[in-house]
Amino acid sequence: MKLLHIDSSVLGVNSASRQLTAGIVAQWQAAHPGTSVDYLDLAADAPSHFGPDALGIKVGQPAEPTEAQQRENEVSERLISQFLAADVIVVGAPLYNFSIPTQLKAWIDRLAQVGRTFKYTDKGPVGLAGGKTVIVASTRGGMYSTTEAGQAAEHQESYLKVIFGFFGITDVRFVRAEGLAMGDEARKAAFDDARAQITAATREAAANQDRAALAA
Repeated sequence: MKLLHIDSSVLGVNSASRQLTAGIVAQWQAAHPGTSVDYLDLAADAPSHFGPDALGIKVGQPAEPTEAQQRENEVSERLISQFLAADVIVVGAPLYNFSIPTQLKAWIDRLAQVGRTFKYTDKGPVGLAGGKTVIVASTRGGMYSTTEAGQAAEHQESYLKVIFGFFGITDVRFVRAEGLAMGDEARKAAFDDARAQITAATREAAANQDRAALAA
């Protein structure tokens, strides 16, 4: 089994989402000791945002691509091959300005390729990357899950659920710690709750992957 561990927080050792992804991966490996882990730190090694050269892979490379197009295509191919090879993807996704970090969005843009992660049919788009499990470590300074206004304001968890679903992944789980900027007591309570969520999410996701393996 292969697990892809992704962090995107720019806060380094002070990052809450990095603490949670580390906990998720540790529990997964404890349950599946033979799991191989590939690590991607998007804050340290982020792909460039889409420009004409990076977009070439989506619209068809010319017969003789330029050096810049070849270079961008190599980045996209490396990232999408890594993603497709993984059975489990653990994503650290802090809430930045109501959405995900720009580095994480740049990674997702490299994955959204016709014929690789989705295709168009006469009945609409169909995801091609099904069978994977995604566990997202979602961290937030404020409270967004408990009120209608908060849920309407966040475009982090909602976006990730939609985009991974678009790729055909139906097993998308969230381990959430929110209210982290609302005082020491609230922060401790959020982490305590998140640790309990990690135990439940990894146990349920592992069972789902085991069932899928038996059915294959």
